[in-house]
Amino acid sequence: MEKIKMTTPLVEMDGDEMTRILWKMIKDELILPFVDLKTEYYDLGLPNRDATADKVTMDAALANKKYGVSVKCATITPNAQRMSEYNLHEMWKSPNGTIRAILDGTVFRAPILVDGISPVVKTWKKPITIARHAYGDVYKATELRTGEGKAELVFTDRDGNETRKTIYDFECPGVLTGQYNKDSSISSFARACFNFALDTKQDLWFSAKDTIAKVYDGTFKQIFAEIYENEYRARFEEAGITYFYTLIDDAVARVIRSEGGFIWACKNYDGDVMSDMISTAFGSLAMMTSVLVSPDGKFEYEAAHGTVTRHYYRYLEGEKPSTNPMATIFAWTGALRKRGELDGSSALCRFASRMEAACIATIEGGTMTKDLALLWRGQTPTVVNSEEFLRAVRATFETLEQ
Repeated sequence: MEKIKMTTPLVEMDGDEMTRILWKMIKDELILPFVDLKTEYYDLGLPNRDATADKVTMDAALANKKYGVSVKCATITPNAQRMSEYNLHEMWKSPNGTIRAILDGTVFRAPILVDGISPVVKTWKKPITIARHAYGDVYKATELRTGEGKAELVFTDRDGNETRKTIYDFECPGVLTGQYNKDSSISSFARACFNFALDTKQDLWFSAKDTIAKVYDGTFKQIFAEIYENEYRARFEEAGITYFYTLIDDAVARVIRSEGGFIWACKNYDGDVMSDMISTAFGSLAMMTSVLVSPDGKFEYEAAHGTVTRHYYRYLEGEKPSTNPMATIFAWTGALRKRGELDGSSALCRFASRMEAACIATIEGGTMTKDLALLWRGQTPTVVNSEEFLRAVRATFETLEQ
């Protein structure tokens, strides 16, 4: 078959460890045979981030702003152990944090559902999408170890006027953290959630803890409420969908009792935690899609999981691990579909949807990686390694195309 042409390149951000290995396998087996792939490539692997003093991450994010759509491989955020392992010059920041800050985006994560793998929560019948505010809070916090003494929160305005509040009088050593957010970013988060709800025709929930963080979380609640009333209420009513706010602890209880089928908007840390909880309860973190959406309509697609370090070490020893590539495949298909939508390429959109259908059909046909086999409720599945799974998906895709 003739390869599908692309008009505008994708921004391609390569990554680390086992997901980097899968990245090449997916391109070679499922993308390049069918698409005349055009990408602007950035190597965000930790060695190259260290060699470029992390400039490559900034360049990739700016390219995302320029071209509009990117696809990103999972990357290492180094800690002390990684500093030693990779002989790093510096403990570089999270690439995801850098990209999210530049795009000022909201992360939407939703599970990939297949027949034969049931959610742990029996009432869940439909996907639950987590909308995570991907800016500020603890991820941009300043931290300090203290001795005995007085800790103060100090704000100096443009005219030099100071506002001071005592945080705590330490009678022993302790720890401090200072975090922030901005009205402009919270507003962008709110509008991204409202627009996504309208696009997908799903109810929107937002949760925080304004009863405790009366100013901090209260600001989130107030901005969401004002934007909804002034800009979205009529459109939501016309679409037959709803928006409501509740406390985070009440939201958790409601989510567990629900049947799914809605968007749950969370602050940065809450979204980080809850997206892992939702994906695991639906079956596997490797079955979770993730897209970062900016207020001005830029998109970054990635897998919701990490670099699968244990499998990578086994791969280096000569093994062929059974690593689930589904989320990374769906990152590619999501990015290609969005590129097709923006460029008016129905062929590219169709390819992406058919490849996703082939992935799901392969699993539902009984061929899957080990993590899914442990959750499988059908007849005894055929457990394969990553390479074998990708070949099986290609065979299914080619059958669908006949």
